[in-house]
Amino acid sequence: MNQTHRPVLLAEAVTALLESPLLQAESSEKSIVIDGTFGRGGHTRALLEAMRFDAQLIAFDKDLQAIAEAKKITDSRFQIVHSSFASMAQHAEPASVAGVLLDLGISSPQVDEAERGFSFRRDGPLDMRMNTTTGLTAAQWLNQASVEDIARVIKTYGEERFALPIAKAIFARRELNQPLASTMELANLVAGVVKKREPGQDPATRTFQALRIFINKELDDLASGLQAALDLLKPGGRLVVISFHSLEDRIVKQFMQTHSAVEVPRGLPIRAKDLPQGELELISRVKPSSTEISDNPRARSAVMRVAQKRSLEAGLIYRKQVSQ
Repeated sequence: MNQTHRPVLLAEAVTALLESPLLQAESSEKSIVIDGTFGRGGHTRALLEAMRFDAQLIAFDKDLQAIAEAKKITDSRFQIVHSSFASMAQHAEPASVAGVLLDLGISSPQVDEAERGFSFRRDGPLDMRMNTTTGLTAAQWLNQASVEDIARVIKTYGEERFALPIAKAIFARRELNQPLASTMELANLVAGVVKKREPGQDPATRTFQALRIFINKELDDLASGLQAALDLLKPGGRLVVISFHSLEDRIVKQFMQTHSAVEVPRGLPIRAKDLPQGELELISRVKPSSTEISDNPRARSAVMRVAQKRSLEAGLIYRKQVSQ
């Protein structure tokens, strides 16, 4: 069993975040950086090594094992919060943060530990909760939800075209008083339904992704976290987001694009290009190198997007425009 987590785009993410003008220049104010997904601490430790001595790093994670790992860090600049990054606004003041990093998805140990219920290749309890102290497990939800709700979740969050047949097969097991309890039971059920498979992909991939996202409210947290990050960033602060599938990346891309442009109401004798731009400036889109993908196949689907918050004046004009 592989317990090693290899952070994706490690050097690129740290460089992109610390290139913020706020973290380059000397300042009388303490610089605050947020790592929204501690995981196993790869990005956090690299940031602590590279940040100025007077900076502060606040990290978040819902996973108790991640919290235990974070507590091994003794650096006085570091603080860990057992919560989703969606709650970051409760731990920093508006316009007080120099950088926010969100490394989405799950860590390798979570997948590799069968008892967590994330893996369709290792048999274990069908749990899938990041925070095992609260909420329904995947098994509990599957064994009480309607066919329609199960199909909707698998189709929406897994983009699985066989969502309805899978949902019907799950319901049929319940009717026979054989409710799903383990990961391999679900993986085998899906494999029996999904006859047409994508090359190189396990037939259960999309279903497991969908259930994990739904059980942990990952996309809801992402939408809330992006808005919180924008509110917390100072002008000149950077937002760096690493996503691992199209649903995540689509939300990140649309958020950054929406907040980087100004919509001019019809009838005004002014052109958008004559106005200051929106609150965010798009900096870069980065994919892992072929070398990184070869060394760490889990990096193959990663996309990193970087944006920088513009001046206060640009933000005020943007918010006034979109509120009309």
